[in-house]
Amino acid sequence: SVLPSPAPPGLPDRFRMFRSCEWEVLERSLNILQASDFYWGPLSVGEAHAKLQREPVGTYLVRDSSQGNCLFSLSVRMPTGPISLRISFQEGYFRLKNWFSDCVVRLLELVVAGTRNNPLHFDEMGGTPLV
Repeated sequence: SVLPSPAPPGLPDRFRMFRSCEWEVLERSLNILQASDFYWGPLSVGEAHAKLQREPVGTYLVRDSSQGNCLFSLSVRMPTGPISLRISFQEGYFRLKNWFSDCVVRLLELVVAGTRNNPLHFDEMGGTPLV
C-alpha cells in the first residue's frame, strides 16, 4: 500500500544543473510523480519514518532526498520498522539497486513487480528482504 499525500506543485529548487536532455527526463518524471498519491516532497527521514511506523508492513512513500547527491528517497515500512533507500539519477535514469527507468513511478512499478519473485537485499535493511 502507499501512504498518500499531495506534494506541493512546482520543481524543487535544490536540483543541481543538468544537461537539457536530463532536465527533460527529470521534469517529465517529476510531473508524473507529483500526480501520484505517494509523493510527499520535502519530508525529512524522521518525519517519513514516524508516518510509516503507524502503517502496515509494505506501505511506502517517495520523498525528496536530504542527501545532496540523490534526488529522491523511497521510505518503506518493513517488519523491523521503516527504512529509506536512495533513488539515484545518473545519465538520465533513476536507479534503485539493479533496476532503472527514465521515470521514478515506472522504476517503482518495476521494483514492485521484480521483488515478488526475487526479494531485494540492502545493507540498510539488516538482512530483511524487500518484497
